[in-house]
Amino acid sequence: MVHFVGAGSGAADLITVRGARLLGEADVVIYAGSLVNPDLLSYTKADCEIHDSSRMTLEEVLAMIKRAEGEGKTTVRLHTGDSSIYGAVREQFDALDDAGITYDICPGVSSFCGAAASLKTEYTLPGVSQTVIITRAAGKTPVPEQESIRSLAAHQATMILFLSTSLSEKLQADLLSGGYDAETPAAVVYKATWPEEKIFRCTVGNLHQTIRKNGLTKTALIIIGNCLGDDYLRSLLYDPGFSTEFRERARV
Repeated sequence: MVHFVGAGSGAADLITVRGARLLGEADVVIYAGSLVNPDLLSYTKADCEIHDSSRMTLEEVLAMIKRAEGEGKTTVRLHTGDSSIYGAVREQFDALDDAGITYDICPGVSSFCGAAASLKTEYTLPGVSQTVIITRAAGKTPVPEQESIRSLAAHQATMILFLSTSLSEKLQADLLSGGYDAETPAAVVYKATWPEEKIFRCTVGNLHQTIRKNGLTKTALIIIGNCLGDDYLRSLLYDPGFSTEFRERARV
């Protein structure tokens, strides 16, 4: 059996209870060493076989899983954050399906959730933004033209950018030409929830300068949007003048 486990946003204790249990039961762990906090390996048993996939190809990972299956062992494939976001897992699922190997997925806390916690912010604020766009700038991996930063920026929704700090000059230009005002609040969160986390607040207009000044090239999220500002409307959910399924509105 193979378990794909989301490692969480960074801090070792932000893995899910299920994820920690699966790590503790695994005979083999293949973890994304370039991104996963190595402290998570402390959940494994003493005789667990551990491999760093940052130095492996897809074919090598699959060969290791197949070997473990042939030996009747349980494998955990440990991915950063939640594997559904830039996890490169679909190709693994398809290969395991073709090989008749059973697997399941344990979700994790994505780094974009960890970044919100670190920023003490809410991405969806009434009157400000009710949409969160999770995307990346086009680099070595292309982005479909209809999903270009410039076209997405026209919505002026909350935007969270993965894998984009090394492309900040063009990113800033596309954000501005697409529709964000130069004064739109922004933040860059380096290693959200890790012990070495750093937060840099700025605006769209000086985003590139902030990233370059602080030497940020990877392992950082960029958050764009007025959700980082001070103006918003109070939610009706807890408004005394608003009725819900569970509470009648207060009558004056």
